[in-house]
Amino acid sequence: MVFLSPHKFLENKGGVLYIDGVSTIELAYKFDTPLYVLSENRVRENFRRLREALLKHHDKVRIYYSAKANTSLALLKILRDEGAYLDVVSPGEVFLALKAGFQPEEILFTGTSVRDDELEFLVRAGVTINIDSLSQLKRLISIHVPEVLSIRVNPEIGAGHHKHVITAGRDSKFGIWETDVIRAYEIAKGAGVRRFGIHMHIGSGILSVEPFLLAAQKLLEIAYRVRRELEITFEFIDFGGGLGVPYKLEEKPLNLDEYAEKMLNLFKSKIREYDLGEPFFCIEPGRYIVCDAGILLTRVNTVKVTPFKKFIGVDAGFNLLIRPVMYGAYHHIIVANKLNEPEKEVYDVAGPLCESGDILARDRLLPEIHEGDILAILNTGAYGLVMSSQYNSRPRCPEVLVKDGKYALIRERENFEDLLRGQRLPEWLKH
Repeated sequence: MVFLSPHKFLENKGGVLYIDGVSTIELAYKFDTPLYVLSENRVRENFRRLREALLKHHDKVRIYYSAKANTSLALLKILRDEGAYLDVVSPGEVFLALKAGFQPEEILFTGTSVRDDELEFLVRAGVTINIDSLSQLKRLISIHVPEVLSIRVNPEIGAGHHKHVITAGRDSKFGIWETDVIRAYEIAKGAGVRRFGIHMHIGSGILSVEPFLLAAQKLLEIAYRVRRELEITFEFIDFGGGLGVPYKLEEKPLNLDEYAEKMLNLFKSKIREYDLGEPFFCIEPGRYIVCDAGILLTRVNTVKVTPFKKFIGVDAGFNLLIRPVMYGAYHHIIVANKLNEPEKEVYDVAGPLCESGDILARDRLLPEIHEGDILAILNTGAYGLVMSSQYNSRPRCPEVLVKDGKYALIRERENFEDLLRGQRLPEWLKH
């Protein structure tokens, strides 16, 4: 029998996988596959668990959901209802945030290599801007001097599950190096900015507390230097995201109580020692809130046996879930209609794309597979559909939200006409 714990919202009912009270097989046949499914209850549970852990130790806390993990409008609306703020990285995410009902003051924009017209859009939208470079700062001030401004610091300490997600340190393109931080705040203050924040982000998918503490200590020391040299106090100190989740069954989850206790004890002691005022403690989780709330359902089209391998050919490829090929990421896979059958065959799970790298999983022990079986790829609520593409001219798949036995389509399946959207033929080819 497949082991589903600790995913209590995923259930085995008569050998069939249910998510939040809904049969995945019913969903697969009603909406076809591939299909993303998101549990509303699990999203709310994850957010509340994090908020409660932090509020045990401090009452001035803001949780900025990192929208890039999943920007589905329904999800943003759920998190706004829960009291989340929003971390965004593009004007498009600002647009979606406003459509979901977030107020401009609840949105923090942190971008890199930002264009002037994008800065103008952000100014018109009225969101708080987190500056990533001296260039961006000077260009923003030439357009508009904001009332409140934050600076993203590179604390030199990076961490993450893959080199592509480490966002601090000598090789990182993100943030302002410590030697330039004082200059950045000096420019902003001299231009007339009155209220300030300070920010860092060290990487994604971190499962131990120590990297957060080391980087937080460094950020607070930098904040102290700014306070001492420029007499600036901070409305908020943002320690970024990066809270990881276990993808493999043997991985241990981040000790959330330890994280909350140690981070907030450090924060409170240092703001007193450094006379930093009464800033909000802010973090920007994305994956932690939505990752395990989502699954990707995909149907087996082909079972192919070679002298060396047994392949399962499914209808979802890296056009829909790019993490395995991009990061070498592991996603646990179960057979949604055979939960009670013994796992006795080893397969590679291959997608339909014309690419040798379109392998979603290698050497997985599964029940005997037949064409028509439905596989459930777990932990795809973050960086799944949001990173999808139309590669190989394959329309993107739909998304369904489930809650307490109910379900609703929240993103329609694209069709072939969507492949033509925006395309134009020049006059000389119209014959």
